[in-house]
Amino acid sequence: MEISLVNKPLTAKRSLVFFLVPNFSLLPFSAAIETLRIANRMLGYDAYSWRLASTDGAQVVSSSGIALEVNSSVADERKHLGGESRPSMVLVCSGVFVEDFQNKSVNAWLREVYNRGVAVGSLCTGAHVLASAGLLTGKRCAIHWENLPGFAEAFPQVDVFADLYEIDSNIYTCAGGTASLDMMLNLIDQDFGENLVNRVCEQALTDRVRGPHDRQRLPLRARLGVQNAKVLSIIELMEGNLAEPLSLLELADSAGLSRRQIERLFRQEMGRSPARYYLEIRLDRARHLLVQSAMPVVEVAVACGFVSASHFSKCYRELYNRSPQQERADRKVTLAQAAR
Repeated sequence: MEISLVNKPLTAKRSLVFFLVPNFSLLPFSAAIETLRIANRMLGYDAYSWRLASTDGAQVVSSSGIALEVNSSVADERKHLGGESRPSMVLVCSGVFVEDFQNKSVNAWLREVYNRGVAVGSLCTGAHVLASAGLLTGKRCAIHWENLPGFAEAFPQVDVFADLYEIDSNIYTCAGGTASLDMMLNLIDQDFGENLVNRVCEQALTDRVRGPHDRQRLPLRARLGVQNAKVLSIIELMEGNLAEPLSLLELADSAGLSRRQIERLFRQEMGRSPARYYLEIRLDRARHLLVQSAMPVVEVAVACGFVSASHFSKCYRELYNRSPQQERADRKVTLAQAAR
C-alpha cells in the first residue's frame, strides 16, 4: 500500500557536502548517505543530493583502509558558496586520530559556510573539527563516548554530551555509528514528516526511530552483566566522580550499605574490591586522554583523580604493563603507520 506524501517539492530539498577527514569511519558515513538514498527512492525523485569533498580534492582513506574518490576540494567548495552549487548543509566525517587533523583553510571554510547561513554538522568525531574552527563555543554537541573525555578536556567551552545526536540552532552533530541514521531520519522528518520516516525505517530494517538523547552505550546492567541494583548505583557514582574520587565511606552512605557489605558485593559481582574497580575505571579514562589529547601526563593524572604523576605512572604500568609515556609513544608509531 502506497503512503501518500503531500506537498512534494519539484526540486531537490537539500544538497549536502560530506567533507572527509583522513581515517574517517565508514559506518556513520555510509549510514547517512544510505538513509538519504532510501528517502529519494521512496519519494520517486532526488529530494536529497550530495557530493564528497576533501582538503585538496584528492581521495581520502578511511579507517578501514578503503579509499574514496571525492568530487571537490575546499577551494572548490568556497567558490560554490556563491553560486548554484551552494549546499544547504556541510557534514564533517571523521574517525580515529581526528585530534591530529589541523587545517586552517578547512577551519576558515567551515566558518564561512556557517556565517553564510549554511547548516554545518559532523559525524562520529567530526565535532573536534567544528570545535577547532570555533563553531561550537557555547553550543551543545554530541560525540562518540570513547572520544568524549579527550574532547571535554580540549574544549571546555563546549557543552558536549554522550547523546546520539544534538541539534543546536543550525549545527548538527552525531556520535557516529548508526546514530547518523537517526540524525538523518530527523532531517527527513523535518522535511517530509513521519510517513516517509517510517517507510525509510522499513527499508533499512530498523524497528524504531531513536531520539537524540537515547543512550550511546548499553545500560550498565547489560554492559557489565551485573544485576545487583546497589552495585550498579555505586558504579554510576564512580563513573560520575573520576577527577575527585569519592571515598568508600561516601559510596557506602549513598547506597545505604556498610563498607563491609560493599566489599562483599563487589567481590561477588565484579570479582574485585570496589577500590580496585574504581582505580581501573579511572585508569581507563586516563588511557583515553593519553591517546586522544596532548595533555601533559601530570594533567592527565590530576583529571583522573591521582595526587601525583609518579603514583599515576605506577598504577598505569601495573594495569597496562607500560608507562603513560610509552602509551603516547605507541600512539605516535600508530599515527605514522596510518599516514603511510
